[in-house]
Amino acid sequence: MKLALHWKILIGMVFGLVFGFIMKNLELKGIVVDWIKPFGTIFINLLKMIAVPLIVVSLIVGLSDLKDVSKLSKLGLRTVVLYLITTVSAVSIGLVLANVIQPGNYINEASRNSLLENFAGDAAQKIELADKAKNSGPLQPLVDIVPDNFFRAMTDNASMLQVILFVILIGIGLILIEEQKAKPVVDFFKGLNDVILKIIDIIMMGAPIGVFALMSALMVEIPDFSTLNALLVYALTVVLGLLIMVFVFYPTMLIVLAKYSPVKFFKAISPAQLLAFSTSSSAATLPVTMERVTEHVGVDEEVSSFVLPLGATVNMDGTSLYQSVAAVFIAQAMGIPLDLPTQLMIVVTATLASIGSAAVPSAGMVMLVIVLGQAGIPEAGLALIFAIDRPLDMCRTVVNVTSDAAVSTVVAKSVDKLTVKN
Repeated sequence: MKLALHWKILIGMVFGLVFGFIMKNLELKGIVVDWIKPFGTIFINLLKMIAVPLIVVSLIVGLSDLKDVSKLSKLGLRTVVLYLITTVSAVSIGLVLANVIQPGNYINEASRNSLLENFAGDAAQKIELADKAKNSGPLQPLVDIVPDNFFRAMTDNASMLQVILFVILIGIGLILIEEQKAKPVVDFFKGLNDVILKIIDIIMMGAPIGVFALMSALMVEIPDFSTLNALLVYALTVVLGLLIMVFVFYPTMLIVLAKYSPVKFFKAISPAQLLAFSTSSSAATLPVTMERVTEHVGVDEEVSSFVLPLGATVNMDGTSLYQSVAAVFIAQAMGIPLDLPTQLMIVVTATLASIGSAAVPSAGMVMLVIVLGQAGIPEAGLALIFAIDRPLDMCRTVVNVTSDAAVSTVVAKSVDKLTVKN
């Protein structure tokens, strides 16, 4: 019997963790870092390599099929509103859990001082990047969306919003010109779309090996448990919030707004979720997410080609939830009380930060600095959460990808572009 893709990825993940654990205990980390990890890096690079071409081609094909600019505006409005709702909900759930569990009260003074000292350098780097973002002016994110050179934007995955804007303009142009003139261009991109999808299939044949390499490297590079022990309650608070989003919030949204079975949904997108967990990158996972949502969930390419690339860029539910929990945790650990108005400002700031984080390197951490500064929490407190950030980054990327897929399903249902797959 042929194993499904998600089982192959899961097996690669488990074997990678076990292998990494054994090599770490045998003090053979160098073998994993030098000879195993590069295959994981190659796998991620292959996915990132195909991400921008996939966005360009699929978005042009999807938009040209709309035939009407008014349909695009309807699609865009519903997408943005849903993304804002899911982000605000994620931040709110994070704040509620952080206030109920109070993870900052579980860290003692010795652990706090040790973490602040050991990770002060890492925190300083992120604070410096955040200062550049803060000093660039309130409208700079809007300026950054418009590329001065489309081809340069295509060479940088961090400039995905710029690519999307230009491709939307091409799609609108194809809608507005005569259909006979547009047809050769559309046919070319449809053929190219089929080629790119086939390339993705080829890349995914190496997914189990790539995931094995990534998990092995993670296991040998993760800090010792003694360091993580002090942050266990904080980590569990974040994970609990992420689980609520994945297994309560999104299924409810699918049932109520899309009349879609959550079981079918999770079965369809599980390879994308596992890949998101392994790579910690929504951009690297995007080609697989688009393939699973279109071919297995049943979302029409007109919708998925617009909603998913936009979501991978601006919709960061997992990151937003983590930022809200982290902000309260750091405040609690440093003995700083947060009143209700301050926490409401965290909701607003974290929501805006998740939208503006796309063009910023190390986006989650950098934007957290801005959230901390807005709430009056010492930015140096960022050092408290560095030790546990890598595994939590993997978990929140799963939520980011799941949110994109769920929103695309709901949007497709609202415009009658959803076909339920058996």
